[in-house]
Amino acid sequence: MIIVHHLNNSRSQRILWLLEELGLEYDIQYYDRDPKTMLAPASLRQVHPLGKSPVITDGALTLAESGAIIGYLIEHYGKGRLAPPPGTPERSRYIYWMHYAEGSAMPPLLLKLVFDRIEQQPVPFFVKPIVRQITGRTKQTFIEPQITLHLDYLEAELEKSLWFVGDEFTAADIQMSFPIEVAATRAGLDASRPKLMDFLDRIHARRAYQQALERGGAYKLSS
Repeated sequence: MIIVHHLNNSRSQRILWLLEELGLEYDIQYYDRDPKTMLAPASLRQVHPLGKSPVITDGALTLAESGAIIGYLIEHYGKGRLAPPPGTPERSRYIYWMHYAEGSAMPPLLLKLVFDRIEQQPVPFFVKPIVRQITGRTKQTFIEPQITLHLDYLEAELEKSLWFVGDEFTAADIQMSFPIEVAATRAGLDASRPKLMDFLDRIHARRAYQQALERGGAYKLSS
């Protein structure tokens, strides 16, 4: 039996969604973030040394990293579903988006989250202007332009086809969902990029996505 070690408001929601799309049976082990630090509990390190989410166990196998987990589930349980055939141009695009999601799209979004939190942390009054100047300047000159660059790129890509790989929904769209949801809730993605907003509307309307929410619990990035 596949067990998803599921952290609230995390990338593991993608794994629940994929399992629902594939119609597989699975169990969930739930973990809650520390309300102050927003970090995963130490108990997750008993499953995987890094204590990160997502993690799955499948028999003797313990596997972390969203892309690796999605690849494993597609290979072992997909039966040809949600991935283009090997050797096709679509397969190359599929592999590209699977890596792009975490390798290129997420880093500037994570930097924005970190710098936003630094600005919100209590510091001595005489230091606060310096902190705000450094964080504000970094966001203005590097982080926000990078986010804009990637959102413009993604908007243009979705003008070429209905989904990221083509006109068929694939697991790459599941992998890409997280950075786009993060951008919509924390980085200014709005109706000025209609293709990306339409992508969010379409994935949120999928029955498997909704079933994953029902099983996984509250997920702030779905709104």
